[in-house]
Amino acid sequence: MSEPLRSAGPRHREPVFNVPRTIVAIIALCVLLYLAQTYVLTADQFANFLWYLAFIPARFTEYDGLSSPLAWVTPITYSLLHGSFAHIALNLIWLMAFGSPLSARIGPARTILFWIATSIAAALTHYAVYPTSIAPLVGASGVVSGMMGAAARFGFRRTGASNSSAFEGRILPIGVALRMRTVLTFLGVWFVTNIITGLFWNGPDASSSIAWEAHIGGFVVGFFGVSLFDRPGKHR
Repeated sequence: MSEPLRSAGPRHREPVFNVPRTIVAIIALCVLLYLAQTYVLTADQFANFLWYLAFIPARFTEYDGLSSPLAWVTPITYSLLHGSFAHIALNLIWLMAFGSPLSARIGPARTILFWIATSIAAALTHYAVYPTSIAPLVGASGVVSGMMGAAARFGFRRTGASNSSAFEGRILPIGVALRMRTVLTFLGVWFVTNIITGLFWNGPDASSSIAWEAHIGGFVVGFFGVSLFDRPGKHR
């Protein structure tokens, strides 16, 4: 019985994890900040750490915190901080799942711009609901939600032809995306999950709770605005 010939040369194997360097760098920064706040900073240092890097709505409404130039970057820096091991682990898993194909598609610079835009959108949505809250908002969930929204506009189509599997094809028109069963199912599950989380998990003062409103703000910008970040000619 004959057998197919096998090449004697080395075989190319795709890596188990296709994570672009930009996403790896963001993950490393998030992990370093979490380790610092958990194992290095004292209680007083941690309080200052949150004041200067977390997004605190009340400082924009009631306190004279705007005199510090750092206040204006907190709608971005908060997205790199996390409140617990479970919080950072879950966000980074979803970041690898949705951020990797998006970053492979749009490139490093546009990935950073996308991160900034969705981070600010999530923070502003949270601020609109809790303008006087003193609870620090932290976490990349709003940005990750934006990446999920962007994924829906690609119909979750990916190519495995390169080491960094990227979203492929043209960005779907909104009407077309909203008629796809896969996209509709994903959107339905995502919104219902966030609404249930808001109704049954959060406390009345939004302290130590899941900022589901911020998730929606990031998602909306990612879903409707992803075309602004796509690279010309990247539609196959």
